[in-house]
Formats: sequence, structure tokens, C-alpha cells
Amino acid sequence: MEQLTLTTPALLFSAISLIMLAYTNRFLAYAAIVRGLRDKYIESKDESLIFQIKNIKQRLNLTRWMQIFGITSLLFCVLTMFLIYIELKLLAVWCFGFGLVLLIVSLAILIKEIQISTHALNVHLSDIEAYLKNK
Repeated sequence: MEQLTLTTPALLFSAISLIMLAYTNRFLAYAAIVRGLRDKYIESKDESLIFQIKNIKQRLNLTRWMQIFGITSLLFCVLTMFLIYIELKLLAVWCFGFGLVLLIVSLAILIKEIQISTHALNVHLSDIEAYLKNK
């Protein structure tokens, strides 16, 4: 087994930080959409908004889990560095591996969320296409 040094988990800091920034931007965009959908629904009570509301609720939930797994992964990277510092190498290796698994889970959830987002956009595009065909 190759030696685990302080620089190995430290390399993930910038990657995880950028991922968390992207997740936060997604969350903020969804928050704005939710506020808009709420206002639209209160105004019109349009049943067609129900699909959008359910969809965005599911995407918000996935984004929350992406953030939780990403942050926990970062936490395990920091813990790994501490364990290396106090010379608990074997525990540090396991901790780092667990942090990597959490990051993988976070990215896998992102893939699922992207698929749901793409489906929602395709529904909107098909509505536009149907309108243009009838015009």
C-alpha cells in the first residue's frame, strides 16, 4: 500500500469546495423557482403547476442529500489529515477511503438529479412543440 500523506486528502479540498459551490448554486436557483411557483399557484390554482412543484421538491431533496454527502466527505478528509498528523496511519487510510465513497455517492445523486432536471425541461419543450404544431 502506498503511503498516505497530508497532501493527498488536502488535494480534495479544492475539488469538494467547487462541487459544494455548484450544489449551493443549484439550491439557490431551486429556491427562486419554488418562490415563483408558489406565487403562480396561489394566483391561479393551476393544476398543471402540480407536476412542476412535485418535480422541484424531489430535486431539492436530492440536492440536500448531495450537499450532506459532499460536506461529510470533506469532514472525513479533514479527519484523515488529523489522523495522519497524530500518526494513526491505518485509521487515516480507512477514513480517507470512506470520505471518497461519500464523495462518489454525492456525485451519483447529482447524476440522478440531472436526469430528473432534464426530464422536466423536456416536458416544457414538448409543451412548446405541441403549441407550435397547433398554431
